[in-house]
Amino acid sequence: MRSSARTLRQEKIEKAAYELLEAKGYAGTSMLSIATRAKASNETLYRWYGDKQGLFKAMVVRNARDVKELLENELQAEHPPLKTLRRLGPQLLGLLLGQRAVALNRAAAADASGELGAALTEGGRDSVVPLIAQVFQQARKAGVIQGLSTKDAVELYLNLLIGDLQIRRVIGALAEPTAPEIKRRADRALKTFQKIAS
Repeated sequence: MRSSARTLRQEKIEKAAYELLEAKGYAGTSMLSIATRAKASNETLYRWYGDKQGLFKAMVVRNARDVKELLENELQAEHPPLKTLRRLGPQLLGLLLGQRAVALNRAAAADASGELGAALTEGGRDSVVPLIAQVFQQARKAGVIQGLSTKDAVELYLNLLIGDLQIRRVIGALAEPTAPEIKRRADRALKTFQKIAS
């Protein structure tokens, strides 16, 4: 199968998986039900993803891909750290408050096995936060951050950026924000961080 055809099939499979995840939760979603909804063979799903956890981990990785690529490109180009953070904030916040992340987090919270939570951690946070830490290491070298360790700087920034917004989205207490609202929140978080860290 050509890569573009395979990509389209994977998108269809993952769309079906998100629909079932929202309707039935992680435990109630099977590889067979995903295959049936996506009009794909069960064998294809197992061949491409290994198992249900592999499929959902692939979905988490794909969901975080744009943020990860932005960070990798910014770090490779050695852009000024504040410029990188100005670009990162809205993209990361938009990802975390988007419908796909909300669906994954809702299902992970209800998954007693912990499988989906582990996939979210490994494919999302554990792959992105080390890159954010590299941005803050650059910021320390550039003198933008003073008096904070890299770890503390990352935690402070993420707390200012995200706060309880993702939790409020997951429990249904907050509607999905618009792009301008996300940008304003990200800009405010970065300004507050600069005041505290400089």
